[in-house]
Amino acid sequence: MNIWYYWAVVLLWIGINAVGSSRISSNYHVKAYCNNPLETEKKIALTFDDGPSPYTLEVLELLKKYNASATFFCIGKNIETYPEILQKVIEGGHLVGNHSYSHSKFFDFYHEDKITKELRKTDKLLEKFTSRKINFFRPPYGVTTPSIRRALKITGHKTIGWNIRSLDGGTKNQELILNRITKRVSPGGIVLLHDTGEHSVLVLEQFLQFLQQNNYQVVSIEELLNLKAYGD
Repeated sequence: MNIWYYWAVVLLWIGINAVGSSRISSNYHVKAYCNNPLETEKKIALTFDDGPSPYTLEVLELLKKYNASATFFCIGKNIETYPEILQKVIEGGHLVGNHSYSHSKFFDFYHEDKITKELRKTDKLLEKFTSRKINFFRPPYGVTTPSIRRALKITGHKTIGWNIRSLDGGTKNQELILNRITKRVSPGGIVLLHDTGEHSVLVLEQFLQFLQQNNYQVVSIEELLNLKAYGD
């Protein structure tokens, strides 16, 4: 009887840790800013993960067309591939944040030293364009761990999550993606999209039209959360 009780406790602990680690809004390992629940005006923030990429240019055109601000969480190796595109993000008046250097599937298994090195390497690449310290970080896949928590204590980044996830990284069904995000729109929300595929660009235009028709203002993460994206 005792051995079964022991394994039940172990499995429960594993389950709680798995859920807490995989849900960035749980704040289980790391404090994450996922929305502004105190916002009463129709303000919402757009964020884009995994760029820069050639599709980022199309995203920038749409943001300009609809007078919308956004935050781009960039992967270090992609910055090295498309530095001129990141420059256009900055010139467009948008914010940038750290999304790791490699975006490895095994990132959440890394030791804190390796995570710290990745964050600092990506910061260095971003700071060539911002000339200021990068404060925002979004963990790959939204997974947090004790190692990530310890690394963030060293680097000092603030973790930015979301409360409106498009799932455009897992499906190309535009109708499904659009319905998912429009149903979840509310004041103070943070939307997660990707700037790495044509389907995401097509959904973005429809979504921006929806926000415009419903009198939503797309503002920066800084304005929505009253946090500074860059340090001195």
